Amino acid sequence: MDKPTRRGRVRVATDQDIRRTARTLLIERGPEAVTLRAIARELGITAPALYRYYGSRDDLVEHLRLDVIADLAAELSEEIATLTDDGGEQLFAICRGFRRWALTHTKEFTLVFASPTGDVGSAAGSVTTMQRASEPFGRIFLVTAGRILATHQLTIPSAEAVPVELRQDLSAFQSELLSVLHQSGIEFPPDKLNLGTTYVMIQFWARLYGHITLEVFGNYPIPLSKPDAVFDALLADLAREIGLSLS
Repeated sequence: MDKPTRRGRVRVATDQDIRRTARTLLIERGPEAVTLRAIARELGITAPALYRYYGSRDDLVEHLRLDVIADLAAELSEEIATLTDDGGEQLFAICRGFRRWALTHTKEFTLVFASPTGDVGSAAGSVTTMQRASEPFGRIFLVTAGRILATHQLTIPSAEAVPVELRQDLSAFQSELLSVLHQSGIEFPPDKLNLGTTYVMIQFWARLYGHITLEVFGNYPIPLSKPDAVFDALLADLAREIGLSLS
C-alpha cells in the first residue's frame, strides 16, 4: 500500500483539529457558538481556509453531529456488552444510559436531539431523533428492540387499533426497520413487525425522548426531588404496557 503523502497527512490532521475545536466550542458555549469564523479564530487561521474541508457551516455541523452520535452509540454498546443477551435487560440499560449521557452532555444533546431544522444547522440531516434508523444510535436501539420481538411474546395492539392517519407513515417505517434488522444479522420473523408493533415502538421512543428532553432543559412541570425514581417509574410503566418485566 502506498504511503500517504505529506499533504494527505496534513489534511487529515487539520481536519481533526477543526472537528476537535468545533466539539470544544459546542461543549463550552453551545451549538450557536459553532461557526466557521469562531473555529478559524481558535485555530489561528482564516475562515476561508476551512472551506478546503467543509463546504459550509451546515456541512461541518453535520459531521460534528455524526461524531457525537458515533461516540454515544459506542458508549452505550460498551455498556450493554457486559450484560446478558436478554433484550429486555439491554433495552432498559440503553434507556438509562441515554438519559445519563443526555444529562451530562447537555450541549451535545441539544445539537443532536433538540435543534430544529433551519436553526442550528439547516442541512437536511441536522436533526436526529430516531429519524435515521441506520445511524449508530438508532441502530443500537432498534437491534435491541428486534431481539426482544424475536424472543418475547409482547402485548401489542392490533393493526385496527392504530389510528388510520398514522398507518401510511408506519408502513413506510417498517421497511427501514426490517432492513436494519436484516443487516444486523438478526433472524427476525417479518410478520412480527406489524403496524401495531411499529406503533408501540414509536410511542415508546416518544415518551422516553419527551421525558429526557424535559429533564435536560429543566422543563418538567413540577420540581423533582428524586428524578431517578420518576424515570424508573416511567420505564416500569413502559415495560408493563408491552408485557416485559423490568429488572
